[in-house]
Amino acid sequence: MKYQTRKKALVLLADGTIFYGKSVGIEGTSTGEICFNTGMTGYQEIFTDPSYFGQIMVTANAHIGNYGVNDNEVESDGIKISGLVCRNFSFTHSRADSNGNLKDWFEKHKIVAISDVDTRALVAYIRDNGAMNAIISTDVDNIDALKQQLSEVPSMEGLELASKVSTKEAYIVGDENATYRVSALDIGIKKNIIRNLVKRDVCVKVFPYDASFEDLSSFNPDGYFISNGPGDPAPLHAAQKVAKEIIKRDFPLFGICLGHQVIALSNGISTYKMHNGHRGINHPVKNLLTGKGEITSQNHGFAIHKEETESHKDIEITHIHLNDNTVAGIRMKNKNTFSVQYHPEASPGPHDSEYLFDQFIDNIRKSKE
Repeated sequence: MKYQTRKKALVLLADGTIFYGKSVGIEGTSTGEICFNTGMTGYQEIFTDPSYFGQIMVTANAHIGNYGVNDNEVESDGIKISGLVCRNFSFTHSRADSNGNLKDWFEKHKIVAISDVDTRALVAYIRDNGAMNAIISTDVDNIDALKQQLSEVPSMEGLELASKVSTKEAYIVGDENATYRVSALDIGIKKNIIRNLVKRDVCVKVFPYDASFEDLSSFNPDGYFISNGPGDPAPLHAAQKVAKEIIKRDFPLFGICLGHQVIALSNGISTYKMHNGHRGINHPVKNLLTGKGEITSQNHGFAIHKEETESHKDIEITHIHLNDNTVAGIRMKNKNTFSVQYHPEASPGPHDSEYLFDQFIDNIRKSKE
């Protein structure tokens, strides 16, 4: 595609700020909360992560699409971002095992994407002014209409999105004769979480977001898992009720990201929307139990209140984010429950935190004994 033939496009932020660019061939308009990811690789995994549902993604990495797409490198059944904003979009790709180029993949999933945006300036602006709703469009001559459309987009705060990405029917992954059985509550689960459990000799049954404790228990599991996912955790009352029931019975429970927040809420610890979330694959975390540092993959716009966590008699903070001192992990002192705010299943990496899956399996093994 020749550069001069490409259609103009824009990013309009909720405060009226505009950044201009070029369409990458998928014309139209899309809305969502704008956020940025600092990862230098793994764009396909980012785009298919259910936790990004309802968000327009700005990639800090300058080159997107250069290694194409691979059908095996997805975290869900399709693209979950609302749209893409990038600096340089590669219409050609150069990787031996790719299945095609990113442009065709976006067109297949009807995703609006624009490039040639000054993403360094845009990321700096979001960093300083906070995450906000935005609209991206090729309809650059109708700013007033775009502003009106953007004004009708709901805030991420208070927004329940788990129901938009969760499975509709329960399903089983893994060998049904595996050593361990785990019931997973899907509020936006990533495929690599399931892969990490299955490779540890676990048969996983994945349940819809609104499943009850009785539903999950019908699988006769050895442990329970609450997944990552998009949106505000506060409206997820059914998931919080499930967490309470599991904790009350002291069954092994592990939560990641949104699941971590649900576990905190079920213990009376509130959550809040961050000025800017943590999104990238190089976030430093300290394990307070071992004193070791971890480089982690993170993707969240909400966090649990640190002061409330510190004063909770039944909760211990196990991990801390070293950039801003936010809570990155907790465990219950007298129950078989722990959770982290980041992604130990990180794909394409880093893999510093995979030990948390081993810890979960060890908790299950001890519980069975």
